[in-house]
Amino acid sequence: MADNEKQPNNQEASPLLHQPKSQSTTPPDTPEFLLGWTADGLPLGHGSVVGQPMGRAPWNSSICACLGQNDHFCSSDLEVCLLGSVAPCVLYGSNVERLGSAPGTFANHCLPYSGLYVIGNSCFGWNCLAPWFSYPSRTAIRRRFNLEGTCEALNRSCGCCGSILEDELQREQCESACDLATHVFCHVCALCQEGRELRRRLPHPGFNAQPVLVMIPPGEQTMGRET
Repeated sequence: MADNEKQPNNQEASPLLHQPKSQSTTPPDTPEFLLGWTADGLPLGHGSVVGQPMGRAPWNSSICACLGQNDHFCSSDLEVCLLGSVAPCVLYGSNVERLGSAPGTFANHCLPYSGLYVIGNSCFGWNCLAPWFSYPSRTAIRRRFNLEGTCEALNRSCGCCGSILEDELQREQCESACDLATHVFCHVCALCQEGRELRRRLPHPGFNAQPVLVMIPPGEQTMGRET
C-alpha cells in the first residue's frame, strides 16, 4: 500500500511526465479582425508581426520599358506607348479614369491637362506645367497597390537612402518629391509606366457595368378540354 501511494507522488514530481502545455502566441486581447495575413504570408496578430510594415512590391515594368513586355498585354502596352507619345492628355485621363472609376473623371482631368500642356509648350517651349498637375496620380497608384517608390528602389539596388526609410513620414515626403521629379524629367515614360501598371491591375470602368436582366412574359396560353 505504501508503494502504491508513492507512485502518484513520484509521477507528480517527475518533470518528464508533466510537460508544460503549449500556449498560443496570440495575445489574449487581440481583436479578431487583426488575425488576417500580410503580403509576406505571415499571420497578423502573432508575435511582433502586428505593427510591422508590409513589404512593398516593385512595379510590373520599369520606367524605361516604353514598349512594354512580351506577354498577353503586349498590344495594350503598344497602345499606351502610342498614346503617351502622341496624346499624353488622353493617356493621363484614361489612367485616372481607371484609378477613380467615377463618372466624369476622364474629362475632369484630361481637359485641365490639355490646357496646361498648351500653355507650357506655347510660353516655355516644353511641357513644364502639366507634370505638376499629373504627378499625384503616381502617388495614388503607389499607395493603392503598395508599390515601392524611388527611395526604396535605390535602397534595394545600391543601398543608399537607408536613413530616410526609417521614418515613415519622412519616407513618404521623399517619395512624393520623387514622384514629382519623375513626372517633370521623365513625364511621358512615367505616364506609360502608370498606364501599363493600371491595365494589368484594374479593368476599364466601362467593363464593370452590371448586365440588365430583361424579363419576357410568356405568350398567351389557352387551356381547353377536348370534346
